[in-house]
Amino acid sequence: MLMTKISIGALLVLVTLGLVALLVWPEPLPSFTAVKAQFKPSNAQLLDRHGQAIHELRVDFRGRRLAWVGLDDISPILAKTVIAAEDHRFYRHIGVDGLALANAAWGALRGTGGRGASTISMQLAALIDATLGAARGQRSIAQKWRQMRAAFALERTWSKQQILEAYLNLVSFRGEVAGIHAASRATLGKAPNGLDQSDSLLLAALLPSPNGKHEQIARRACALGKMLKAETSCAVIAAQIQATLTQPARDIRPVALAPHVARLLLSNTIRSARTTLDVDLQRYTLQTLQQELVQLNTRNVNDGAVLVVDNRSGEILAYVGNGGAASSAAHVDGVRAPRLAGSTLKPFLYQLALEKKLLTAGSPLNDAPLNIETATGLYVPQNYDRDFRGWVNVRSALASSLNVPAVKTLTLIGGERFLQRLRELGFTHLEEGDDFYGPALALGGAEVTLWELVNAYRTLANEGSQGPLQLSFPAKASPQAAPLLDAGAAYIVSDILSDRAARSLSFGFENSLATRYWSAAKTGTSKDMRDNWCIGYTQRYTVGVWVGNFDGAPMTNVSGVTGAAPIWLAVMNYLNGNATDAPPRAPANVVRVASAPGATELFLAGTETNSATLKPATSLRSRIAYPRDGEILSLDPDIPADRQRVHFAAEPEKNGYRWLLTNMNSGKTGATIWWQPQPGKFLLALQDANGKRLDEIKFEVRGAARP
Repeated sequence: MLMTKISIGALLVLVTLGLVALLVWPEPLPSFTAVKAQFKPSNAQLLDRHGQAIHELRVDFRGRRLAWVGLDDISPILAKTVIAAEDHRFYRHIGVDGLALANAAWGALRGTGGRGASTISMQLAALIDATLGAARGQRSIAQKWRQMRAAFALERTWSKQQILEAYLNLVSFRGEVAGIHAASRATLGKAPNGLDQSDSLLLAALLPSPNGKHEQIARRACALGKMLKAETSCAVIAAQIQATLTQPARDIRPVALAPHVARLLLSNTIRSARTTLDVDLQRYTLQTLQQELVQLNTRNVNDGAVLVVDNRSGEILAYVGNGGAASSAAHVDGVRAPRLAGSTLKPFLYQLALEKKLLTAGSPLNDAPLNIETATGLYVPQNYDRDFRGWVNVRSALASSLNVPAVKTLTLIGGERFLQRLRELGFTHLEEGDDFYGPALALGGAEVTLWELVNAYRTLANEGSQGPLQLSFPAKASPQAAPLLDAGAAYIVSDILSDRAARSLSFGFENSLATRYWSAAKTGTSKDMRDNWCIGYTQRYTVGVWVGNFDGAPMTNVSGVTGAAPIWLAVMNYLNGNATDAPPRAPANVVRVASAPGATELFLAGTETNSATLKPATSLRSRIAYPRDGEILSLDPDIPADRQRVHFAAEPEKNGYRWLLTNMNSGKTGATIWWQPQPGKFLLALQDANGKRLDEIKFEVRGAARP
């Protein structure tokens, strides 16, 4: 006790003798302007293309702070209440309150405690200079002395208004919440200029011990209310404090619309970034996705994602990675997550067939039951409704998303050639060879992302010209869009995807793909209804939608036109307003030819025909469709030999074919078989059931497969 009295007495002597020294040799501190400039909110800010805030992302976890607010934007009653609680002679002292110091010392000598002697200016000095802060709740005499010198320095160069403003922006209120802006938002859900007397009593009562018990804070607020002659009773104040402080802190972000883009562009070192997104479109797209997911919840659909792109520039206008708080995994980015493609790859399959002039839009394909022998057993493709349409043309096969014609088209083109095209289009997850995917590749048995699909469809919209997508605004300089697909073949595919009549075989005339303006669209549903897609475009925009479950759980009775398509249609209508866009103009290498009375068809110049006549299969000459005579096949040394396969295909398709390889019976029958290749030159022959040779070709296999 004696030591305590000596220490306090020494402090009083130092204060008395040092007043002149404080004025002559003040503690150096930064200016108000410097302190305000160095202040950083704990959130980084993402701006849309127009400079409006679209998302705030927390990047500093040392405290929760919002933007600095000026004293004019803080409730006057809050400022008055804080001054009364912390430093009621604030406007009458010059940094150190000598009377408060004397009272504190006298109370300590008598052992009665009492009001603290630290002024707002002294507290602010410690907030600015961490070395002035208390260690384990106590300051040394040297620290206290420096704190007082710093308070005098502030008062010499700062105005009272600046000191109060800085204090209210830097002081901690409760937990990790610092500054009046964050405190009022997180604790009360109000802006600092909207605080009333009760709010002010609560926040001011938090300052001496921000993490104190509710009862302690209530008693302090009640005493403060009596001192200020507040109209609210102690009972009401206590009830309000109990109700407020037992609630979790509110989300203090003013706007939170693009979390996944924010994580891509913002960091603790990059506190502000401007993106190509449009805040109004982003908000509408997110709300539309959320509303549709509520409707689909009864069908076990919990997640979704939407991407909207400007076709010309590649700028991303809306990027919704999931449905937000209601999502099964709010941090998962559905735009970048790989999922099975379903039927969304079919347009690129048919575009390649048109480009290579293996098919035309009018070519007939037989949608009939088909069994394909693979290394793992029979592959039996079926349509979504498990029905078959018989002979259809390519236009109807693609628009109505028929599966058997797509598998036959893949057989005609060759899996490796199609894989190469998909990789050129930017599909980066196709790391295996043709033997791995097999005929299921035609029906989307490969993983893709919404990001990749949207840019690939954008390539179709741009008549085959490809370019990167852009998220940063202004867009970074990038190479000119490069021609990748034949413009005429891309145009014909777009025309097919916009054809309501051709689509009606599977979807009817009225569905969520039908718009009042020109648009082309394709849906897709993966195996077991685990993924549902709708990707489509107008001349200006491409919109892609995925719905499903991030954990891969199957949906219940969801098709392309009932799952993703309604979202696609709503966003497209928002983008196009009252537009009634006409179809795009055909490239020079596309011609329109009468194909039937009152009907026309589009062809690449040089492939046009007026009609197609189907002959009975029995009247057609049987031949080997693949490999072609003289073809050279290459083994991939990076793929194990037992996983590499070559398919032998005959046409027309009928039972009873027998295959001979280099004059040896392969032991296999059927219109399509699979063979494990070996290096060498081979003669492949096709026989009928009676042993009559129908066709033969020569081909070569080069390279050495990995054992």
